[in-house]
Amino acid sequence: MFKKFKFNKLLLFIPLTTLAFCFNSPKDDDQKMSTIMVSVKNTLSYLHYSPKPFNDAFSQDVYKQYFDMVDPAKRYFLASDMKEFSQYNTKLDDFLTNGDLTFYKATVDRLYQRVDEIDLMTQDIFKKPINLDENDSLIIEPKDKLNPENKEAQYNEWKKYIKYNILQEMATYTSKEEAQKEKKDSVQKFKLKDTIKLNILTPEAKKIKATNEVKDLVADTFRRFKKRKKMNWFTVYMNAYTQVFDPHSNYYSPKDKEDFDSSFSGQFIGIGAIIQEKKGFLYLGELVTGAPAWKSKQLSEGDKILKVKSKANEDAVNVVGMLSEEAVQLIRGEKGTPVTLTVEKKDKSIKDVTLIRDEITIEDTFARSASIQYKNGKKYGYINLPGFNANFNDPKGRNASDDLKAELVKLKAQNVEGIILDLRNNGGGSLTEVGDIMGLFMNGGAYVQVKNGDGKIQTLRDKSTTPLWTGPLVIMQNELSASASEILAGAMQDYGRAVIVGSPQSYGKGTVQTFVDLNRFLNTNDDFGSLKLTIQKFYRITGESTQIKGVNSDISLKDFFTNSEIGERFSDYALPWDKIAATSFQKMNVFNIAALQKASEARIKNNANYQLLQKSTEWKDKLDKEKSVTLNEKKFMALMEQRKSDLKAFKPLEKYDNKLSFLLNPDEVAKEKTDTVFAKKTKAWTKNLSRDFYLDEAVNVVSEMK
Repeated sequence: MFKKFKFNKLLLFIPLTTLAFCFNSPKDDDQKMSTIMVSVKNTLSYLHYSPKPFNDAFSQDVYKQYFDMVDPAKRYFLASDMKEFSQYNTKLDDFLTNGDLTFYKATVDRLYQRVDEIDLMTQDIFKKPINLDENDSLIIEPKDKLNPENKEAQYNEWKKYIKYNILQEMATYTSKEEAQKEKKDSVQKFKLKDTIKLNILTPEAKKIKATNEVKDLVADTFRRFKKRKKMNWFTVYMNAYTQVFDPHSNYYSPKDKEDFDSSFSGQFIGIGAIIQEKKGFLYLGELVTGAPAWKSKQLSEGDKILKVKSKANEDAVNVVGMLSEEAVQLIRGEKGTPVTLTVEKKDKSIKDVTLIRDEITIEDTFARSASIQYKNGKKYGYINLPGFNANFNDPKGRNASDDLKAELVKLKAQNVEGIILDLRNNGGGSLTEVGDIMGLFMNGGAYVQVKNGDGKIQTLRDKSTTPLWTGPLVIMQNELSASASEILAGAMQDYGRAVIVGSPQSYGKGTVQTFVDLNRFLNTNDDFGSLKLTIQKFYRITGESTQIKGVNSDISLKDFFTNSEIGERFSDYALPWDKIAATSFQKMNVFNIAALQKASEARIKNNANYQLLQKSTEWKDKLDKEKSVTLNEKKFMALMEQRKSDLKAFKPLEKYDNKLSFLLNPDEVAKEKTDTVFAKKTKAWTKNLSRDFYLDEAVNVVSEMK
């Protein structure tokens, strides 16, 4: 949950002189990192919702968090390294206060040293015959692993890791062959034109091919690692500190902040092309329809990028061997400015293509709708809302509430009799968008209570008096519906305006974050990045926090991830659940929830697909509990065959069809005729909807709402 932050309001309670952390402009990276450390510490101390004492206990938590982030699988650092680093276990709080880089530099320098050594180790492993007949096993549960005692143990651990990846590749080849054979058999059975050529590899050929694939993968991993600047790890180091305060407080480097803003607004300035990295070369991926790269008619997916000329008065930069994220930074820039790409086409010709950067819209981040023709002859509207996006930097930028309003207008024109708003996998976004969206469905009122760190409580209200849709409303949620999704679902549930259908409970993120630019407090023009900081907790209008507990569905349907460790309650440093007094509100009591629950329970009790899905969940949960895997080829392949056999029981889930008929809005029907990429995406979108059991049940529910 994010809020546009006005410092002049918050700082009324904090002397400005206290927060003016003045430093001279740093001369090098070390000075810059030291300055950031002190600034992060002070900002956390004064502005975090629930500041922690900087003491030995805090230091020990940061120490553990840091190594969980840097080397979670315990593949890089030796036991001797960890013994050496343990001397800093209780000193990290002091290092943060003083901007001391001792621990950071010691660990990162050692990490790069170990990577160089392991790179040579793996090269040696690939030079020798790899024996897959040995009865080795690999521990796959990080919590059960220990750091290697010495380099020999580390060598053996990497050999096991390589074997595991080779075996997985071999199993993948077998699965692909079986799928092709099954497809060929089907074609021959129905006497269709058979153009399928089977390419069945021998076990030895599979091993050779898989070994080469894994060898390239490992080499590329180390190549990318070594090209990363050491300072990039500083962001990880800072986040070890911030995430011990709470999981949603994070340090963002300038580049990370730019990427976040793009994802949050759904827009960025560039040329509209995915940049893909393969074996040290950069290639153009999918081109965004209507974007500069697509409009040029000179670039194609698969073109190899050789150089990028970012500015007209600068020389082109050779990007061969460069990391994709570095090349992206060169390609992006100010709207209306030129960028020139030197590319190698598939016919090996070299071409310079100059493009004018423009605003690129990521359509998949915005609301989308369709009407559903139901078996009772009536139509119902479906709207998917991926996020509560907003563009704080551009008043004319797109936002979730306006997009949702536009989709509602389209659906009303098609005379739908109920609306299903899908918030599954919606991780939230702008707090202000919640009220605007609520106002589309009911008269204005309180929708959330917000409490500051000093205990002051503010009730946020929407003042709308002309809702756009007053008919039946179902809101779908799952375990990944978080933050703004939970505020909206919780408010609509509390008012009795909507019925919540989905997972037993949502994610459980009941906190508000804002971005604090560290430059604000520093006497410098350098960009020190930003701190995403938890500054408030929010509460339902009933007074209950959504923190940890989330929102419980009215119609509870277990799904594939119900038993997985997904949600705020599984985070080590999550803020606790609590409750405040309720605010005044008038409940509508429109829908008979008990009757809807009873009817749904009767349906799913006898629904073979739902029951089979629950069995598949139990099977997955059993796999998740496995802590090691065999590296013996015969045993591994037997294990894979057993899993395939088990999966056959769940095959009907892949072919499930809810028999719902989806009707696109007229504007999208017209767009499909001219935009082949959009048409392809639409086909995939509606196909997934037709396989969605939970959507089927949501339509059943909305059809029964009076």
